[in-house]
Amino acid sequence: MTPSPSRDDRLMSFGTQLIDTHAWLREELLLLREDVDSYLDGHGTRPRDLLAHCLTFCSALTEHHTGEDSGAFPVLAADVPELAPVLRKLTQDHHVVTTILHNLENLVDRCTATPDPAEARRLRAELEGLAAVLETHFTYEEKQLVAALNSLTTRAGTDAADAIRRAVTLGGRELA
Repeated sequence: MTPSPSRDDRLMSFGTQLIDTHAWLREELLLLREDVDSYLDGHGTRPRDLLAHCLTFCSALTEHHTGEDSGAFPVLAADVPELAPVLRKLTQDHHVVTTILHNLENLVDRCTATPDPAEARRLRAELEGLAAVLETHFTYEEKQLVAALNSLTTRAGTDAADAIRRAVTLGGRELA
């Protein structure tokens, strides 16, 4: 019989879970970009399907960032105070991403059966901007936080571990 992992063993993998979540979000963003390209090129994806995919991705990303801001970041700030400037920058990034997501959702919501060339340019530009911001954000976050998450020895106990788990795994769900 395999022994159950201790709290410290569970905490050791949070940085790795963050990387896995970012990888999943990157893959989903790539699929969304492919759907947008397919729609704008007049192939395949219907506007309603595109909107559903966009809203699903935006919701998952928002859930991840909200979990970080309200759960993981306060725990890290308490346990590793020198990360405070990094955590402030990451939170500011989350606000920028939120604005881009709203713009993207509005553009996708206006999609019609036949793409308008001007709208197509705006939609592609917004999506490319989101991809660039997210890649920079994810890379910075991973470089700054993974080691701290993997070595976290929180004094806050199980509640803190649960908050971090929810943040780094999209609400504690296993990623497919």
